[in-house]
Amino acid sequence: MHESTSVKGRDPLDEALRELMDPDDPRPAELEQGSRRDEQRARRDERRRERRERHRKHVAAQRERNTERSERPRSRRRSKLTAEERRYREAQRVANAKLSFVVHFVVYSMVCFFLLMVAGFRAAFIVALAWGIGLVMHYVVAVIAPVLRQRWIHQEVSRQVTTTTTQQRRELHGEHSRHLEELSASIAHEIRNPITAAKSLVQQMGEDPRAADNVEYAQVALEELDRVERSISHLLRFARDEDVEMRTMSIVDVVDSALETFRDRVVRLGIKITRVVDADGEMMGDPEKLRRVVINLFANALDALGESATPSPSLEIQAGENLAGDAVWVRIKDNGPGIEPERMNKIFSPFYTSKESGTGLGLALSKKVVDAHGGTIAAESSPGHGTEFVLTFPKHRGDGGTAS
Repeated sequence: MHESTSVKGRDPLDEALRELMDPDDPRPAELEQGSRRDEQRARRDERRRERRERHRKHVAAQRERNTERSERPRSRRRSKLTAEERRYREAQRVANAKLSFVVHFVVYSMVCFFLLMVAGFRAAFIVALAWGIGLVMHYVVAVIAPVLRQRWIHQEVSRQVTTTTTQQRRELHGEHSRHLEELSASIAHEIRNPITAAKSLVQQMGEDPRAADNVEYAQVALEELDRVERSISHLLRFARDEDVEMRTMSIVDVVDSALETFRDRVVRLGIKITRVVDADGEMMGDPEKLRRVVINLFANALDALGESATPSPSLEIQAGENLAGDAVWVRIKDNGPGIEPERMNKIFSPFYTSKESGTGLGLALSKKVVDAHGGTIAAESSPGHGTEFVLTFPKHRGDGGTAS
């Protein structure tokens, strides 16, 4: 029974192959092993291809998720911020900057007082002067820079924005960025030079604290820091929005008062004054602020005539009203050396000056005051033919209207 079952379970094809093969030949076993190895290798290659494909899909999906996470949520978060929230965050940032300056100043004062009590005046003075340079820069960055930035942004936007298309807004952003870069470079140049000089002098004093020249070095360093302080005060005036006290006034009285300030200097330089007035120039304005504008224009004209040693120097002053009777004007013209065309486009820019001791904010401040009155200030000049400034103001200023 067992044998019959065994015979029935045999495959006839296998039996025939076994009969044809030599029992001592090892090749069938090797062929069978090679076949199994090929199958295993094929299965391993297939599994590797599947793993690589899964990994590629996983990486692609991860990149897509990262892109969505980095771009879309940010735009959604920005769109959720209201105008009040943005203003609050900006105010919070400015307040933190001012608070850090106050803390810096308190530490500075305590250290200087401690050195004064312990080490004496000389050591306290050297430390106070050297540390004060950093304190001044901290003040500029923490207090002045935010105010100037906001004001310049407002001025640039008010001058250029016409509330039209997105393309115009992009052009405005690029122009504003270039303007800020120029102004930032001017600020750095105006403040860095005296601070560098003062720092060099303090270093020399520190190398030899008992040198006889230290008093002279300290005096020069203080003069340089005074120059920085003067520049900062002008910066604050330019950045601060001053109230304009409008009342009935006469532009002719303002011109005469400003001219009286320079009477001695006019006589000393031998300048011929020609004054022509066609009307009293009654208008609404702030006489004290307009007086400072006219004084600045007179001072520039006298400086140009004196420095160039112009033969037969003269200053021509005219005032009157336009034909419509709704605006007054003042014309100030000298016969000095004039201004080159490439400089004319920059004379109202902050920190631009051709004077060694000037801050470059005189005409910028004057234009600011004139704009606050709703008026205009224009300049014409050519080398060798003098310079002329024309101020025009509306007699009764409306809601931001400007006389033409």
